[in-house]
Amino acid sequence: MAQFAGKTVIVTGSGRHRGLGQGILQRFADEGANCVVSDIGSPKEHMGSDHIGSTAEMEEVAQELIERGGQAMTAPCDVRDPDACQAMINAVVNHFGHLDIMINNAGIGYIMKPLLETSADEWRAVIDVNLSGAFHCTKAAAHHMADRGEGGRIINIASQAAKSGFPHMVPYCSSKHGMIGLTRSAAVELAQEKITVNAVCPNHVTTGLGEKQNAYFANYKGFADVEAYLEDMRARNPSGRTGLPSDIAAACAWLASDDAAYVTGEAMNVSGGEEMH
Repeated sequence: MAQFAGKTVIVTGSGRHRGLGQGILQRFADEGANCVVSDIGSPKEHMGSDHIGSTAEMEEVAQELIERGGQAMTAPCDVRDPDACQAMINAVVNHFGHLDIMINNAGIGYIMKPLLETSADEWRAVIDVNLSGAFHCTKAAAHHMADRGEGGRIINIASQAAKSGFPHMVPYCSSKHGMIGLTRSAAVELAQEKITVNAVCPNHVTTGLGEKQNAYFANYKGFADVEAYLEDMRARNPSGRTGLPSDIAAACAWLASDDAAYVTGEAMNVSGGEEMH
């Protein structure tokens, strides 16, 4: 398959092995796209080395995409900084000539604690990355797409937590709910530029981040171990399993395809039937 041959896609937060961003890029690489691996590159406050894609790991992810037969480059970016987001778009356009698909995947999902113990600084960290980062990247990408005049696709990786509340994840749920508002409003404004804006809302996916969430919530909910927690999660899902990166990648590929040209402003559940609104 090569439906994205000649197309360029950026996925933020994609610089980690076994991450959701890497899984999304693998699908696009397999279908011929020019792939841009983007992550913050170096540790920052609330973003330690075990939570981010380092510059070296980003290069490894890009090399794996090249070995799959795709074209790839790395573009480190702190999505909290609008100037850095614009610089990323400029670098990608200089390298590949254009940008067609912007996927906002960067996020903090590892700050888990009760509301009454969550600091204002932790709240800001999550909102700044998950929601403001998506805004900055959307704006920079949309400027290029509109100026180019050939339309484009913007896809926000939201969450089941964009539609339902969960304990000990108030900043995360708030940021993802906000991402749906960003998606809908941007879709209305950008439709005249032939730019669609949609969101994908996965349920739990056991990536590296997912493993941290599994450990935390297995303990919080009193399960004997993580496997018992996962078995309970699978039993509650109509499809009998949790999500895979390939499930989310497939949804992104469809939203980015010509078949979805008339779909915009949607928040698509990809949850095996667990989330239906």
